[in-house]
Amino acid sequence: MQSSTTDLLSARREPLSGVYAALFLQVVINAGTYLAGKRAMEELPPLTVVMWRFLLSATLFCLLLAFTPGPKLPPRSEWRRVFMLGLLAGPLNQVLFFHGLSRSTAAHAALLYALTPLGVYLLGLVRGQERASSRAVLGILTAFTGVVVLLLGRGLASARGSLLGDLLILGAVIAWIAYTTEGKPFASAHGSVRSTAWSMVAAALLLLPVAPFVLEPSRTFSASPSALGSIAYLAVLTSVVAYLIWYYALTKVPASHAAIFSNLQPVMTALAAWLLLGESLHGELILGGALVLVGVRLTQRAPTVPGRPAVQRA
Repeated sequence: MQSSTTDLLSARREPLSGVYAALFLQVVINAGTYLAGKRAMEELPPLTVVMWRFLLSATLFCLLLAFTPGPKLPPRSEWRRVFMLGLLAGPLNQVLFFHGLSRSTAAHAALLYALTPLGVYLLGLVRGQERASSRAVLGILTAFTGVVVLLLGRGLASARGSLLGDLLILGAVIAWIAYTTEGKPFASAHGSVRSTAWSMVAAALLLLPVAPFVLEPSRTFSASPSALGSIAYLAVLTSVVAYLIWYYALTKVPASHAAIFSNLQPVMTALAAWLLLGESLHGELILGGALVLVGVRLTQRAPTVPGRPAVQRA
C-alpha cells in the first residue's frame, strides 16, 4: 500500500519536474536577454530592435502555426483577448523595457523584475487563480531578499539607474504581470503553442504602423554581426523559445510558481559575469543565490487552487 502511494506521488511529481526544468532553461535564456538587448542598442535605437525582434518572431510563429494541427486563427470571440495580450507583450512590455534598459543597467532591470512573482501572486488572488498562502508569500519575499542581497553585493552603483529608466522598466514589469495573469486561462484553453503564436503575431501587428518610421533597414543591415546576432537571439530564443516555455508552464502550474523563477535571473547573470567576464565570486552571491533557491522551493510547495481541468488542444 505504501509502495503504491509512493508511486502515485512520484507520478504526480514527475511531470512537474519537467516543467521546472523547462522554466530553468527559460531563466538561462532570459538572463542572456539583458545582455543581448544592451549589445543591440549600442548600435541601434530601442524601437528598431523591438520592431525587428517582433517581425522576425511573428514570421517564425506563422510558420509554426502552419505546421501545427488545429485552427490557425483564434476564435472570433477571443480576438479581443488576443490583441490585449499582444498589446501587453509587445508595445507595452517590450517597448517600455528596452527604452528603460537603454537608460538604466541590466542589474537594476533584474532587480525590478524580481517584483514580478509578488505582483503575479497578488493579482492571481484578486482573480481567484491563486490560493492565499503564507508559504507562497514567504517564498516570494525570501527570493526577493536574495535578489537584493546579490545585487547590493555587486555594488550600489550596479543597482541604481536613472529615475526615468526605473519608471519605464517598472511599467514593463506591470505589463508582464498582467500578461502572465491574463495569459494563464488563455493558454489553458488553447494550448501553449497557439496561445503564444497568436499573442506574438498580434504584438507584431500592433507595432506595424510605426514600422516605416523605426525599421531603418539600411542602418540595421550595416550593423555589426554581433548586433545582428543579438537581435536574432531576442527574436528566436527570447520571443519564441522562452515565450513557448512560459505559456507551456502556465498550463501546468500556478502563475506565481512559474513567475518565481524570474528571481533566478540575477543569479544566472552574476554567474555568467564570473564565467565570461572574469568577475570575482563573493559571499553575497552565495548567500543571495541560496535565498533565491529557498524562496523558489517554498513557493513551489505552496498550495494551489483546485480548478476545473484545462481544455488542452494540441
